[in-house]
Order: sequence, then C-alpha cells, then structure tokens
Amino acid sequence: MNNISVIGAGTMGNGIAHVFAQNGFNVSLIDVSEKALEKGLNTINKNLDRLIKKEKITEADKLNTLNNINTFTSIEEGVKSANLVVEAATENQDLKLNIFSEIDKFSPNDAILASNTSSISITKIASATSRPEKVIGMHFMNPVPIMKLVEVINGYLTDKNTSEFVINISEKLGKTPVLANDYPGFVANRILMPMINEAILSLQSGVAGVQEIDEIMKLGMAHPMGPLQLADFIGLDVCLSILKVLQDGLGDDKYAPSPLLVNMVNAGQLGVKSGCGFYSWGHGTKDLIVAPQFID
Repeated sequence: MNNISVIGAGTMGNGIAHVFAQNGFNVSLIDVSEKALEKGLNTINKNLDRLIKKEKITEADKLNTLNNINTFTSIEEGVKSANLVVEAATENQDLKLNIFSEIDKFSPNDAILASNTSSISITKIASATSRPEKVIGMHFMNPVPIMKLVEVINGYLTDKNTSEFVINISEKLGKTPVLANDYPGFVANRILMPMINEAILSLQSGVAGVQEIDEIMKLGMAHPMGPLQLADFIGLDVCLSILKVLQDGLGDDKYAPSPLLVNMVNAGQLGVKSGCGFYSWGHGTKDLIVAPQFID
C-alpha cells in the first residue's frame, strides 16, 4: 500500500505530496497544468532546503524525497496504480464531483479515495463514485509539512476499514489524525471560520485596526497568528467559500460572510496568493505591512 496519488499541485497538494514522499511513499503528483506542477516541485525543493538548513534532514533525504515524486497531467495515468488517492483541488463542489468521478473510473477498485476538502460534504463527494464506502475526508492543515493535525472525516457510508487505513497512514506521516463526522465545516472550520468572519466584521465596523485585532488575539488568546493574518494565509476566497457552505448547509445567517470579505474577494485581494489582503505580501512575510486600504 505504498502508491499515493495527489491531485492538485497548489499549496495543499504539493505539501501533501511532500510529506508522503519524505516518508518513503511513491507519489504521483497530478495537475492539469505543467506550470503548476513545476511550481509545486519548486516549492517542495525549497521546503526541503529549509529542513536541511535546520538540520532536520540530510541532502540524501532530500534527494530520496524528490526521487519518490513523479508528475502527471492526466488523472487516468496518475491514478492507475494508486492505493490511496488524495484530492487537493480548488474548494469547488462541482469540480470535486467531476474529479472523483474520474478517479473512480481510472483507479484500482480497491483504492481508497480521500478529499482534502475543508468544508464540502464527503457524503456528497462519495455520491460521484461507485465506492462510497471507500471515500473519506483527509483534511490536512497548512503548511502541511509542519502542522500535525489531519482531520479525518467519515462520510455517511464510509466503512471502518477505510477509516482505520487513513488513521494508520496519517500516523506513518508523523501526523495526529482526529476523527469527525460529515457535517458542514466539520470541526476545524465550523469553529475557525466564524472567528475569522467576526474579526473581519470587527474591522469593518471600526472596532479596531488590522494589527490591533491580530495582536489582541495573539497576546490575549495565545494564538500563534491573528485571525486576519491567518485569513490571508488560507486565502480570502477559500474563507468566503467555506462560510457559504456553512451558511447554506446549516441554514443559519450567523455564518453569513462579511460584506468586506465579499468585496475583497471580488476585487481580487485574496491574501498571500495575490500579494495583498489585510496585509501586503509583495516583500515576503517577515515584516507584516498592513495593506494600504486599511491604513488611516
């Protein structure tokens, strides 16, 4: 059970590929874009160099990790030998349903199919396949090589063997798997996103500025970073998408996205990925610079 296919070479996908490859698994990294694959491999290379600098791994470890990764632009080719497929595409339900339909068609019949979704129903995703008992959520945290948690989400028809397999393989990665059931937002984002949204509403209402809100949460609540900085790292478009899933799935307007968040996403200010969100990210992340629109 050593062959892992990862679909999506973006932030989450390349991180997931990295941790599997570093732990000795054969990884097929799949993306429709050659450019995305190249960028993903480059990110993995840089992250491995950081680990060497910190004396966590050796040059030989880095070489072995990179040798464990092969890239594909075709799902059919990339999943044909998979024991486990982990989908880490954009947080869009229709896209994920299409991907799972393809994975189901081309992967071995006994392969387990996992989604890294942070909010979309695993039961709904499983409905696009002929093996719902083998479909599960495997929600890694960002940055994947560092964060220990894997939120494991059972769909309505996920069987015990599938859950046990994913828990076991997560532990082999040095992660801590924690089980949740299939309800909107699961646990992590059902709690986190309302906090981020409330921080944005507080900013929008003029309660305090960007840095003040983040400092209060860091110093007062022992959070490693403030909610607005975290939103920039997650991606404001992703935050908006998750809040909409929560609002629709739970039928409660307390999850309604802040108008400020909606406007920022519509304006293309998505956080780190676009270079600007609540902070400006054009010069790296060492010194946080509040984005110009939030400076009085």
